Amino acid sequence: MQRAAGLYGSLIVDLPKGQNEPFHYDGEFNLLLSDLWQTSSHEQEVGLSSKPFKWIGEPQTLLINGRGQFNCSLAAKFINTTLPQCNFKGGEECSPQILHVEPNKTYRIRIASTTSLASLNLAISNHKLVVVEADGNYVTPFAVDDMDIYSGETYSVLLTTDQDPKKNYWLSIGVRGRKPNTPQGLTILNYKAISASVFPTSPPPITPLWNDFERSKAFTKKIIAKMGTPQPPKFSHRRILLLNTQNKVDGFTKWAINNVSLTLPPTPYLGSIKFKLNNAFDTKPPPENFQQQYDVFNPPVNPNATIGNGVYMFQLNEVIDVILQNANQLTGNGSEIHPWHLHGHDFWVLGYGDGKFKLGDEKKFNLTHAPLRNTAVIFPYGWTALRFKADNPGVWAFHCHIEPHLHMGMGVIFAEAVQKVKKIPSEALTCGLTGKFLNKGHY
Repeated sequence: MQRAAGLYGSLIVDLPKGQNEPFHYDGEFNLLLSDLWQTSSHEQEVGLSSKPFKWIGEPQTLLINGRGQFNCSLAAKFINTTLPQCNFKGGEECSPQILHVEPNKTYRIRIASTTSLASLNLAISNHKLVVVEADGNYVTPFAVDDMDIYSGETYSVLLTTDQDPKKNYWLSIGVRGRKPNTPQGLTILNYKAISASVFPTSPPPITPLWNDFERSKAFTKKIIAKMGTPQPPKFSHRRILLLNTQNKVDGFTKWAINNVSLTLPPTPYLGSIKFKLNNAFDTKPPPENFQQQYDVFNPPVNPNATIGNGVYMFQLNEVIDVILQNANQLTGNGSEIHPWHLHGHDFWVLGYGDGKFKLGDEKKFNLTHAPLRNTAVIFPYGWTALRFKADNPGVWAFHCHIEPHLHMGMGVIFAEAVQKVKKIPSEALTCGLTGKFLNKGHY
């Protein structure tokens, strides 16, 4: 829950010397998108863990590179808003970081979302964006007027500065997937021919309707691997179906996977598995499926779940299919977007579907152009199919990247070939039972 408090940053990984990107650009920008609340992450955490449950609410502000405006709007002159116009002299902490460009050049914009909650849509007035990379993997390039980006995702887009150089243009981010109660985040694309303080002459781009999920699916399905990307193995050894549901545990509101809400044990998994400390966590394997009669379109008949911390154990190089299944919320009608993020691996996104995953749906899997990602979204009332190879010894979290959802138990733990992990730093094992183990000199 500390990400919204500023615990984030960008790491840019360059290609090895002698290798070139498969696209040309003259300069680059780095955009880190995030959301901000006036309440502290600690206060939010307490509310989420309380009875009665207290939701964190929508963010007050959207930030671009850690900067945003609260109680004023950069575009108040141009849009219907009750917020006053922001007036900056320059140098203020909250003044926008402006993108300065030369005319008739191509720029690479590296975009990452570290939002705690918000799914976002990004657009630059009058300019096309060409998507060329997603989560560190090349994709078949495609052009869009705007793009969705979910928490945990990263993209590279190419922007050609081919518009009137005597004008400036808005870059906007707005909320998607949830009913928004947060003003757009804004900055300016400045053609260096004129002053950066000259406002664009038209309003910022309009963020698409928050619940136009067909539009979101259309963008997501355009993301296919670039020719030459490794293809997924033709078959998997094992399939795990993970049902995402909102539940109650002893009256507390939780998220659960196959009716188990994740609560991490005090002892680090890496040490407890390697040293066979079988009483450190629940060694009974967690459920790999859910009841086939479960109705994903209605609130759960039995809303109660249990708390657990079991681990899905894989053999080295085992090929795993994961089907993420979305469902209706706890009460009333509604189903949310969830971006799921896997540590330690890329996975192939084999496909998406509406309703409940059923036998035969695997015939729709894309095994030729499946993109490699580390974050994938499940859409409301739908499923997403992933395939990955358990080729990285260790213990890895797989979880919803929305911070309050993870805090409420929306995650699972994968472990593979832990015995092959050598030289675990003692600092990584100083909690719980492994802490006592280390004190006795057994490492």
